[in-house]
Amino acid sequence: MTQPVDEGFEALRSEIAAWVAGPGEDYAQRIEDTGSVPGELFGELRDRGYLSLAAPERLGGRGIPFSRYLELMEIFSRSHASIRMLVHVINGTWRAMDPFMTDEQRERFVVPSVKGEKLVAFTLTEATAGTGADLRTTVRREGDTYYLNGEKHLITFGVTCDWWLLGARLEGSSGKEGTLAIMVPNTGLPGAEVIDDSQTMGVHGTDHAILRFHDTPVPVPNRVGEEGQGLEVLLGGFLLPSRVSVAMSCVGLAERAQELAVQYAQRRETFGRKIAERQAIQFFLAENYADIQAARALVLEAARAYEDGAPHADVLSSASKMVAVDMLTRVTDKALQIHGGQGYWKRNPIERVYRDARAQRFEEGTNEIQKLVVARAVLTGRV
Repeated sequence: MTQPVDEGFEALRSEIAAWVAGPGEDYAQRIEDTGSVPGELFGELRDRGYLSLAAPERLGGRGIPFSRYLELMEIFSRSHASIRMLVHVINGTWRAMDPFMTDEQRERFVVPSVKGEKLVAFTLTEATAGTGADLRTTVRREGDTYYLNGEKHLITFGVTCDWWLLGARLEGSSGKEGTLAIMVPNTGLPGAEVIDDSQTMGVHGTDHAILRFHDTPVPVPNRVGEEGQGLEVLLGGFLLPSRVSVAMSCVGLAERAQELAVQYAQRRETFGRKIAERQAIQFFLAENYADIQAARALVLEAARAYEDGAPHADVLSSASKMVAVDMLTRVTDKALQIHGGQGYWKRNPIERVYRDARAQRFEEGTNEIQKLVVARAVLTGRV
């Protein structure tokens, strides 16, 4: 279904596209050269309003509908992965917090996050746990204080964030009934250890953390929702729409890979002919185009299902990420192949695109997990 023309939105989309192609590329090179995100980049994204696109106006955001916001995420994803990550995370974590917070909590946690004044890191993944219900990080309640014990890993922005939106379970509990979500301040709390684990294959510049807690005290009023609602906050509130957003980021990055492949094919000559004239290269480009368009259509369908509150929105969320990730793998591989040996050198942008693409295969859950979600829905007739 074609979206109605909105001149304000079209102007914003054009503005973002120009920024990504211009200043965004300059920042991308600086990130690759230094291995870190410049402090002024965060400030520029905040000041331009790019960190508050999706949140409702009552929280200080622009209130752009989810499916339309994804059209902007598609553009940001053509840029450096760390730029995309900042925009993606900050435009998404409010979804987990807002429905479950009191008015006082919203003013304390959500509004500063939407404004880009405070950074919240989504803190669920553990080295010894899988999909959430098997969380091993625990809290023990004593009066108005929870004492936190356990370990988290692969926590994006876990080093530099202001708050960890953290999933844990009540000590001695099992299953989802014992889970809870809690806001833990990254302020050097007793028993909290932060290990910088940012040396990654791709997505350079974004910090990642291993977090260890030993009887770390956290006030009970920092809990998000009720005890037993942890997975509802963390999975339904954030991961469901976030998977669709990651799927769209696959589309955007694939479009960038295709763009680079076309540009190279049109200038590279072998035996007196541009390689763009060769049928093998044309087939690669045609297959990439069809792959990208098919994935994009499914991602937008999943986005609309989430907007409408459709009962199978979670299934489409997993399916869209599953399809988009596989598409990105194929597209970036062909795009690199079109570059030949040149594409393997860091001086060519396709090298970074190829590295960054690999991270999407486990961000917000591996494809193996997505297939389990979809298969269960298919077998129970829920789709």
